[in-house]
Amino acid sequence: MSPRLPAPPFTWTTAANKVRIIEDHWNSQKPAHVALSYTIDSFWRSGVEFLSGRTAIEAFLTSKWSRQLEYRVIAELWAFAGNRIASRFASEYHDIDGNWFRSYGNEHWEIDSDGLIQRRIESFNNQSIKEADRVLRWPIGRRPEDHPELSDFDL
Repeated sequence: MSPRLPAPPFTWTTAANKVRIIEDHWNSQKPAHVALSYTIDSFWRSGVEFLSGRTAIEAFLTSKWSRQLEYRVIAELWAFAGNRIASRFASEYHDIDGNWFRSYGNEHWEIDSDGLIQRRIESFNNQSIKEADRVLRWPIGRRPEDHPELSDFDL
């Protein structure tokens, strides 16, 4: 049994901790692990894609990370109220041809009493970048504690 995820009611500290836990899960690039942070029937809007349920989440992420190579994401808490959290993020990855990209965006989560995300609404924009302009350069996996936060970058 995994430890209980931060659940409402949130404080700034517990909401920020929730954002970091979700960031860590995404940086694992393990779709089944990521999906466990969401309710069994979680609803997602990711840009213009709509999906529902853990099976769909796993399939979506498997496809995403087969195209977005060396994916890294950094996120921070933007706001929270009741059982909702808003975060902003930046991610970097390259495609199969070695072209690098940075995505900027925000996510809005509605969280159930067990700390699972039941609704995820994401909006983002993608930008081509040069490899030399990357800022998310830690080894694949969890962002190190001493790595700068998102607000430390001019993104």
